Amino acid sequence: NVGTAAYLDVFDSIKAVLGQLKTEGYNIGDAPLDKAAIMESVLNDPEAKIASPELNVAYRMSTDEYYELTPYAKDLEENWGPAPGNLNSDGQNLVIYGKQFGNVFIGVQPSFGYEGDPMRLLFAKSASPHHGFAAYYTYLEKIFEADAVLHFGTHGSLEFMPGKQVGMSGQCYPDRLINSLPSAYLYAANNPSEATIAKRRSYSATVSYLTPPAENAGLYKGLKELKELISSFQGLRGNEGRGVAIVNSIVSTAYTCNLDKDVDLPPLDTYDAKTDTPEGRDVIVGQVYSQIMQIESRLLPCGLHTVGVPPSAEEAIATLVNIAQLDRPEDEIEGLPRVIASSIGRDINEIYRGNNKGILADVELNEKITTAARAATRALVEQSTDSDGRVKEVKNMFDEVGNFFGSMMGAKKPWTNAIVKAGFPDVNEDRLQPVMTYLEFCLNQIVKDNELGGIMELLNGEFLMPAPGGDPIRNPDVLPTGRNMHALDPSSIPTAAAVEVSEAVVRKLLEKLADDNNGEFPESIAFTLWGTDNIKTYGESLAQVLALVGVRPVSDSLGRVNKVELIPLEELGR
Repeated sequence: NVGTAAYLDVFDSIKAVLGQLKTEGYNIGDAPLDKAAIMESVLNDPEAKIASPELNVAYRMSTDEYYELTPYAKDLEENWGPAPGNLNSDGQNLVIYGKQFGNVFIGVQPSFGYEGDPMRLLFAKSASPHHGFAAYYTYLEKIFEADAVLHFGTHGSLEFMPGKQVGMSGQCYPDRLINSLPSAYLYAANNPSEATIAKRRSYSATVSYLTPPAENAGLYKGLKELKELISSFQGLRGNEGRGVAIVNSIVSTAYTCNLDKDVDLPPLDTYDAKTDTPEGRDVIVGQVYSQIMQIESRLLPCGLHTVGVPPSAEEAIATLVNIAQLDRPEDEIEGLPRVIASSIGRDINEIYRGNNKGILADVELNEKITTAARAATRALVEQSTDSDGRVKEVKNMFDEVGNFFGSMMGAKKPWTNAIVKAGFPDVNEDRLQPVMTYLEFCLNQIVKDNELGGIMELLNGEFLMPAPGGDPIRNPDVLPTGRNMHALDPSSIPTAAAVEVSEAVVRKLLEKLADDNNGEFPESIAFTLWGTDNIKTYGESLAQVLALVGVRPVSDSLGRVNKVELIPLEELGR
């Protein structure tokens, strides 16, 4: 469909940008400041596809005008024949889709032309954009005479046109198309790898936008029923009548939900919980419960982001809960789950291992800790939530005066109370402070977005501050958004946090492979190393390879990773 971008509500965001342009004195003519009206004026049909006849035609370019204004037009004939061709054409003229409002043109970038095989453009030596694509950029530069182009959302086609990978020449099509037009690009903050392509190949300055928070996927139908059966079993575990019947129902429902593909279930036609031991029943229920929790806790993006709109309290909580899960050894910050687990004398990694093996007590405890961590995060965010359910300004919960009077009165912080109410009365408030202070900082960063400001800085020809791109959960320095995104310094990865996560992942991987192979470790493991993944995770894939080899990267005083050290066999355990 026209008007879509990764994680972005495009037309709501266009409305916000138009409003900001108007506020800053740009001539936007009679542009409507209503999402539906903008869609109607540009698309005429919200479901419009690329090159649909419903799209608004802003300009019809004759073939004579096209050949006169587009110096490389003849070069396109090898692949597409003479203009106007069949794409973005009415048979006689090349058609430019979009709508002009004063000094602003909202245009619909043409398609690749190879919709069945888009990679052909990237790899075929003689490939080229079609005439309609070339005419679109000719229109922007030579007829509309744009002072700047803002490519709206992740991502378009310009930067993927044929030519060299980096260091464009005058024969490379991104260079020919954008020519002398200054280009800005609104790009998802979690995708610095493709944003780098936009920078290198279309000369674009990027403005990062926030991706929507990731929330737990939840359960439905049979999976939800299965969780309810497990909850019932927890209360009736010692009941030899009803408890046994529930276990039989759990096994039957697990087969119905196809969990036998992921869990080692007993045969459905011969198993009877009545003949099993209490421990055996616990193992079955624990394994099913662990798989259910894994499905329920898978992260899915919630909704779409609108440029310049502060997050709702629920969105902020969803983001911060995920940030709070991670230990950050380089900053001496323990994750919330680790602090909560320590209050009952347990190590969180040990609980995770038990959860993964389906040990019922650890599965239940893991869920209880997760609930407590969410409650603590909610308590922090609610201090700064306004009457509209949004977070516009963060209230400082760690000011010295408040801390002094609170300690004098013996009052606990709201998040400590939330954890205590969730069943962890001995949680150490002093040990909580580093992670909660960090979460407050992260909440400030989320609220402090400069997306509209960043767009205006570029359109005004000003310098836009650079910032890293990537996963804001792993690296909250990605926030606030609205800055000129870059990828990473290769010499700085893998980071300490990436190493810690990767060593845990490798341990789980090897445990699973050994379980599947009668206790024997594999002799070799193949890895596909994607640049995208390593940029987003700050080298986790690389760190996994090193962990498998049995070495750990070591950084120097400047943070550059330039050597490795052997992991002692006692620690390695293999």
